Amino acid sequence: MDHEIDLVSDGDGVAVIGDEAAVERFLAAEGLESRDLGLPRLTSALATGGATSQMTSVIAANSGRWVKLTPDSAKALPTFEAMQGSSAGVSRAVLTQEGKIKQILEFTTGPGALLANPAVLAGAAGIMAQLAMQQTMDEITDYLATIDEKVDDILRGQTDAVVARTIGAGLVIQEAMTIREHGGRVNEVTWSKVQAVPGTIAETQAYALRQLDGIAERLERKKAVGDLAKTARDAESAVREWLAVLARCFQLHDAISVLELDRVLAAAPDDLEAHRLGIHAARGDRRTLIAQSTERLIARMDMAADLANSKVLLHPAASGAVVRSRNAVAATVNDFHELLGVQGDRQSLEARRWSDAASQVRDRALESGAEGVDAAWRRGDEAFTRARLIGGRVSRAVVERAPRRRDIDKDPDDKS
Repeated sequence: MDHEIDLVSDGDGVAVIGDEAAVERFLAAEGLESRDLGLPRLTSALATGGATSQMTSVIAANSGRWVKLTPDSAKALPTFEAMQGSSAGVSRAVLTQEGKIKQILEFTTGPGALLANPAVLAGAAGIMAQLAMQQTMDEITDYLATIDEKVDDILRGQTDAVVARTIGAGLVIQEAMTIREHGGRVNEVTWSKVQAVPGTIAETQAYALRQLDGIAERLERKKAVGDLAKTARDAESAVREWLAVLARCFQLHDAISVLELDRVLAAAPDDLEAHRLGIHAARGDRRTLIAQSTERLIARMDMAADLANSKVLLHPAASGAVVRSRNAVAATVNDFHELLGVQGDRQSLEARRWSDAASQVRDRALESGAEGVDAAWRRGDEAFTRARLIGGRVSRAVVERAPRRRDIDKDPDDKS
């Protein structure tokens, strides 16, 4: 079955396994970028999985490539009814006919039979997890280059000793990754060098998150628009720097996880699946923790922009500056979230124009003035009506009293 290939998905990526020519044709036909899966490393999993020498030879005869699952690659991959794998969160299917999907095949011989072995499938899932993290590590490297932030310079500028130690931790991890690349595995000596590093990285991450929380608190305390504009402007560069530090911490955590999986694959293959799931959960927790802090920061920036917009008449320049700073920070956070796979999208706010605010105030004044004029007319009409009523009563009283007054004024002896 030279044209049979096997697809394995863990939600983050898809492994394409089969004859090298068939795999290449499939990837080329679908326009998919891929990385080498490193199938020979599965021999460690096979050693404890009850596999035969024939199955080991099947590995040697097949090729494996890994494709990151993105919206574009998900559309390019053909739709198929996947079979649930024996590893948690892993599904698989067999495709045939020149690398193009036609039907689901039974697992009999070839790569399908190979991955029907639980130990081999768990090993493949572990390697896929490593490749997913390595992909993110490469993307973080590109991200840091794009924003032109010298993370080591930022770390050196901190007085906190733990943060400064992160530079050394990064060097130790890089050395271990280099040895792994050349040796193909992580031996006990290499692992002993990096065992204590995760604690330092975690403390640095916590420190960076506290800095972001501090920026949010400073924004909350400012009430004067001028002070708010300065604080928001300072936040632009500060947030970019601390997000760079967080990205570096995430990158180093992923590197440690890659080394851990290699170590478990070599020393305790039976524990590989449980360890992979644990790493996946811990990685999700780190994402959540970072997202909570950055969301709090953006919420404070939103409040600052709303306050500034409400006072645009008195502080037009400062109000616009606050909104621009808010949008700049939101864009930076969005890029960072996309890098780490955090869901969410922040829309830009529009700075309220002075003329719009003035027009609204004018309209309100005219509306209030019109209501005042109407009220005055109503009060005038009521007063005029009351005056007429009172005047009428007074006039009648004068008329009635006039004859009586003439009778009183007349001389009593006058006979005329």
